[in-house]
Amino acid sequence: MLHFLSSSSPLNPQFLLLPRQSARLRVLLSIPVSAMSSSSSSSSRGTLAAAAVPSLSADEASAAADEAFLRYTSPSMRRSGGGGVAIVWFRNDLRVLDNEAVVRAWAASDAVLPVYCVDPRIFAGSTHYFGFPKTGALRAQFLIECLEDLKRNLTKQGLDLLIRHGKPEDILPSIAKAVTAHTVYAHKETCSEELLVEHLVRKGLEQVVIPQGGASNQKKPRNPKLQLIWGATLYHVDDLLFSVNNLPDVYTQFRKAVESKSSVRNCSKLPPSLGPPPGSGLDEIGGWGTVPTLESLGLSMTKAEKGMHFVGGESAALGRVHEYFWKKDQLKVYKETRNGMLGPDYSTKFSPWLASGSLSPRYICEEVKRYEKQRIANDSTYWVLFELIWRDYFRFISAKYGNSIFHLGGPRNVESKWSQDQALFESWRDGRTGYPLIDANMKELLATGFMSNRGRQIVCSFLVRDMGIDWRMGAEWFETCLLDYDPASNYGNWTYGAGVGNDPREDRYFSIPKQAKTYDPDGEYVAYWLPELRSIAKERRNFPGASYIKQVVPLKFDGGHQKRDQQFNRQRRPGHMYRRQK
Repeated sequence: MLHFLSSSSPLNPQFLLLPRQSARLRVLLSIPVSAMSSSSSSSSRGTLAAAAVPSLSADEASAAADEAFLRYTSPSMRRSGGGGVAIVWFRNDLRVLDNEAVVRAWAASDAVLPVYCVDPRIFAGSTHYFGFPKTGALRAQFLIECLEDLKRNLTKQGLDLLIRHGKPEDILPSIAKAVTAHTVYAHKETCSEELLVEHLVRKGLEQVVIPQGGASNQKKPRNPKLQLIWGATLYHVDDLLFSVNNLPDVYTQFRKAVESKSSVRNCSKLPPSLGPPPGSGLDEIGGWGTVPTLESLGLSMTKAEKGMHFVGGESAALGRVHEYFWKKDQLKVYKETRNGMLGPDYSTKFSPWLASGSLSPRYICEEVKRYEKQRIANDSTYWVLFELIWRDYFRFISAKYGNSIFHLGGPRNVESKWSQDQALFESWRDGRTGYPLIDANMKELLATGFMSNRGRQIVCSFLVRDMGIDWRMGAEWFETCLLDYDPASNYGNWTYGAGVGNDPREDRYFSIPKQAKTYDPDGEYVAYWLPELRSIAKERRNFPGASYIKQVVPLKFDGGHQKRDQQFNRQRRPGHMYRRQK
């Protein structure tokens, strides 16, 4: 989840105009909207309560996960004759099912040692330009739950999870030395922070000498190796028709190419047991360690009373697939409902588990195909795969364009001037813009760590088009808050929204009146997150005039929609704001 820049191509942090955020902001990130406003809390009672995603009980989710594991277990699998100890370094792949790094480590060794490093750069670091917390409390809690579930699932497979606090480049070489590991297996990443850590781990392992058995003149000491495996995308990088450097810059071209000429690999099968773990060396390094708590990470969180609560972990992820596809039979209408904004079932909600690696995109694909065979194949079943290909596209684009996806001008190096007005940004961040559709989405993000795809496009357009604010401020705030944050998808989407990505439509503008009329016509969504609007007539909730807070900026294009009841809000942009230069 990191994307700080390597020393070979540093960015000058001259744009750091906002002060670094205090510990108070870290706490604020974990407080639900209902706890931030007593009036909102009291008036929201009786509306929809917090909804767990998945809504299955723990036993139901566990049963769905067990069934999935059973289908992907092959009793005939045998080790390939390798010996010694192999380490599996878990990163953003917090799953057992369809984890090729795990299977390859098992096949190439007599014993497997799973390791997770609680990297302070992730859990206590800051975003690159504007110093927001790198990981907010909601995502931290989600990742903690992922680690707890990973530990349980590994235990079921005859292993355990060794957890250490510190940098992987410091931890992994010492562990490799203690257990005399011959290889560290891990999944390959594409963004510069992760690539730098991979480089440092490899250099650290080169300093470790593992003595070999036999006479000293027969076998020379060797160094543990770092074996990186591609496993985060639906389509494998080796199965593309083109090199990453020649990747089509337009999504449609990429999609048509992979759909017509490439195929999705099957999920990896599991042996009946992945054990045993190493028989020695663990005491020397202090045992297995424990899953961190929010308190140990310096964070705190108040339980949300509304919105969605995502349950972290592979078992919950497999349970959600079972619930959405098979139990609720929602897959057949996904395309029609996917632009919804309220409730847990208008879309799959798979993204938090995909981002943490608790869920394999190939598993989703195989479940879609199974659903198509057993129930129905239609535009909706295809559209889930369509969205997964978008995710692939951003991952490959991040490999092609490197750090430019984090730069002001984006991959196309667009020269534009942007404002970094702190007061305006904070009104957007806190949901105080005077536009209910914007404010409701931002309050949902703050309270739950999630926002609908439609909402993300709307608030992005408003920040960069109507406010003229530096898009990186929005991208970094999303980095802090989103449960489903990953650098490639987050910054890929923001460069698109800001008109600096590889988009044939450079000036994407989302009209708030049009979006509200289309996707929240009765104002149910805004009234849910802004309970003070519930008493207003449904047709006026999105534009309540003097019944709501004053608008901070006028809309770039409003089509005269607001002239009847919002003349009092008309105002000029602040004189110190930059306008985007076309």
